[in-house]
Parts: sequence; C-alpha cells; structure tokens
Amino acid sequence: MSRMTTIRRYGKNTRKQRAEELFAQLPGTPVKAKMESPPKTALTLRPDVDVIEEDYVSEISKQLEAIRLDKMAPVEETNTEVWIPNRSVSSDRLAEAMRNNVSRQRSEDVDQRSLRDEDEGSCDDDILSWDDVCPVGDTIEKIAEASYAEVYRLTNEHGTSIVKVVRLESPIKPQTKAQERSGLVDEEPHSEEDMRGELSISEWLADIPGFVVYKERYVVKGKAPKALLETHQAFHRRMKRKDPDRLQFYPSPSRYLDETRFLVVELGDAGTALEDFELTSISQVWDVFFHTALALARAEDLIEFEHRDLHEGNLCIRQVRPPTIKPSPSSPIQFGFSGLDITILDYGLSRATDPDAPREESEPPEVVAYDLEKDLTLFQSTHAPQCRVYRLMRSFLVHEDRVDLPPKHHVTPYPVSKATGEPISWMGYYPYTNVLWLAYLYGYLVSHFKGDKKELARFKKETAELWLHLDPGAPRDVLSFPSAGDVVRFAVEAGWVGEGQLVDVLGGG
Repeated sequence: MSRMTTIRRYGKNTRKQRAEELFAQLPGTPVKAKMESPPKTALTLRPDVDVIEEDYVSEISKQLEAIRLDKMAPVEETNTEVWIPNRSVSSDRLAEAMRNNVSRQRSEDVDQRSLRDEDEGSCDDDILSWDDVCPVGDTIEKIAEASYAEVYRLTNEHGTSIVKVVRLESPIKPQTKAQERSGLVDEEPHSEEDMRGELSISEWLADIPGFVVYKERYVVKGKAPKALLETHQAFHRRMKRKDPDRLQFYPSPSRYLDETRFLVVELGDAGTALEDFELTSISQVWDVFFHTALALARAEDLIEFEHRDLHEGNLCIRQVRPPTIKPSPSSPIQFGFSGLDITILDYGLSRATDPDAPREESEPPEVVAYDLEKDLTLFQSTHAPQCRVYRLMRSFLVHEDRVDLPPKHHVTPYPVSKATGEPISWMGYYPYTNVLWLAYLYGYLVSHFKGDKKELARFKKETAELWLHLDPGAPRDVLSFPSAGDVVRFAVEAGWVGEGQLVDVLGGG
C-alpha cells in the first residue's frame, strides 16, 4: 500500500446480541440493590459484511452509534513526518453515517448518571465492611495489581464483579521485622481526590465498546477477613514463581486496622487478562489487535483518550461466541472470526477530555490526566518490557519525534520540549502514545502465540507494512501512524476489516 500523504507532525453495541455477551450483569454491590441502568447500544462487528451501500447508509444513519476515524489534531509545522493512509475507501462517508446518534446517546447517559449520583450521594455515605463486600459463601480472588490499586474478582450466586481497591489515607499496622527484612515496599495511601480523575474517565468510557463497565464506588473500612488474606498471599506466591525478584508493594491485609479505609470501585467482569490467556489460533491474534485498535480509535474521537499504560495485564479477553470460519478463502477480511472480544482496564495513568464540557474558545474543556512526572522511576526502570514504552512516550513529549531516550535521560522532571520551548505537560493530547502501545501489543501477540507457526509466519508477512509503520524503531525515512484511528483506517483500506463490520442496524442480530 504505497498511497500516503505526508504532514509535518505526528497526529496529535455491539449492539452485540446482548450486553451480557460482554459483561456479567450483577447487583452493584453484594449488599445494595443496583439501580436499573437504561439499555445501551453499541456497534456490532460483523465478519460476514465487507461492503455498505449508499442507500443502506442513508437508511440507518440515524440509528447508529459512532466512531469518528477522521478527526486529527491541528497540524503544526515541525521536522517530523507522519504517514496518513489515503482514504480511497469511503471511510469518510461511512464515519459520517455512523456519527449521528452519538451526542443524543451521550446526553441521555449523562442525565441518567446525574440522577444516579443525586440518589446515591457521595461515596462517603456508603461505608461498608469487608464482610459486607465478601460475605460467607462468596469468593474473592486477587487477580492483579494496577496503578496504586489491587484488583480482585468477587463471585457469588448472581455472577461476578471486579473490584479495584485503593487504600485511602488511614492508619495500618507497622511492618513486622520479617516484613522489613523481606524488602516489603508499601504502596502509599491516596486521597479520594487522587482517584477523582480516573473515576471520571471510567464514566466517560463506560458507554464505548471495548472499555470496562463502570458500576459504582463505595468506601470499605476495617480489618480484613481470612479470605482476603489468603488470596493476597496466594497471589504473591504465584507472582514470585513467575518473577523471583518481584517486590510486594501492597501491605498484607493482616496489617489492616479498624480505621483502615479503602476506596472500592466496582466494575463488570471483563474476562481473563491477556497475560494469562493462551493464543492458539491466528484469528485470535487478528481480533485481539484490531478490537483494541477500534476501542482506542473510538475513545480518541469521543474523549481525546490516551491510555498510556496498555500492557498485557490491562487488557482482558473474553469468549463471547463460538469461532467461525471465513465464508470465502479469497476474501481479504481477517477480522471477527475468533469469537473473542476485549476489554481495556485501568485508567490510572490515562488522559481524556470531558465530552460534555462546553467547547467555548474562552473556556477550554476539562482535561483529566495523571502527571507522570510525579514519579520518574516509571521511566528509569528496566524491569519489564513495557518500561521501554513509558520512555518512548516521554521521549516523544520532549522531542515530538520517534526517539528512544535511555533511562539516564529521565532523571529531571519537566524537561523543556524541543518543539515548544516549554516544560512538557501530560495534559496535552498526544494520540501517538496509543500507537506506541499498539506496537507493544503487536509484539506481545506475536511473541506469545502458541499455535501453528506457519500461520504466524503468514500473519507477519501479511502485516509487514502495518508493523513497519507501527514500529517505533523503524528507519528514519519510514513514517509513523499518528493515532489508533489511522491504524484502523489502514486496516479498512487493506481489506482486513470491512467497512460494514464497523456498523450494524440497531435491533439486528
């Protein structure tokens, strides 16, 4: 695909058959009845459709949710060149057809959230004990450690929920001598204000396919039950077997006191983390990659979203329907045959713009972004493969170019941007960071594939040009994708994802 246009800078439901195909629909908490949410619709990704007629677009345009793949940041003159696919396919026309229903749907969702918040009050009004969260007969399993939070799966007779637990500023028992000798590093407590941004982003993303269902939040206070201690210990032993040098960053639940407080965010169960999922067919590789790219593309368009921490632990996989076979071996379509769907988790380091804020020139919209300059160890670490992506992001902010600065260059906070002459700010919108994480995901999928090696070789050959424009280490004369939206546009132009797979009539199967 040689068609390309050069600019001078990096780019700035389903309607699945049922919502429960994506997430378990559960009560909001084990002890409180959850308010009924209005039914939500989304885009269906259909493997059997690869064209869309003009009359069809006209007929359904008022019934569709949207992803807008043609929105780019304002172009500024720099010395960096970026590749943008030629829109020879009718993606502009398609995107316009898909766009119409978004603002109305979002307005309805905002009204519902406002009513819910008024009814529920602040999270301080909802103070529970650990026995309330996980009563006898229910199970609790620690499954991950996210940005300043532990993640648990709760299961009871109604189904499953995921809870993200953040210790608030409150006392805990001091470390024992044994814990001190073991090098235990306590994660610092956080204020509710620290979590406000991530909670806002969670709500803004909740209606976009590919992102976790946000249910509610509440405060938990008090000593931990035996089940919580046991799953904490089991998780740490499991992680130590994988990585003997791994430190334990979160306090043992045995140290909780009556006054120890936690902010708990309850989410829909998104399935199995990619790091624990075995990829055995090449259709799974195609689908995981492009489901993720599609979700990021939608979020870029709707809330100028950057994840900034999308490693294999923050991407979950779920089998929502049986795999299918391509109806025609000669079809270029590669997307939508595995029966898998993905869910992107953990927005602790993310950046987004409030979709409902007034867009007046005199008053810029609210932006939520974690300031990564607060902890430069993130860029200095070489412990895990994703650490390089953190450095690539920061190097891009400094140079606005595809540069990989080593750890020794990340010791001084707020370096001056070579492009603006001002200290870097993580409040800015740099969708190229999503491309960096898609490049990381591509590499992970290829290196962890357990299926037929001949299939993998064909995949790598067919996607060689895609990888060339993803690869942050590509030769200097190779242009880069500016955003996840442009990765999706490339896939549509290549024929791997059909235009018709991006939309479906509401009420269709």
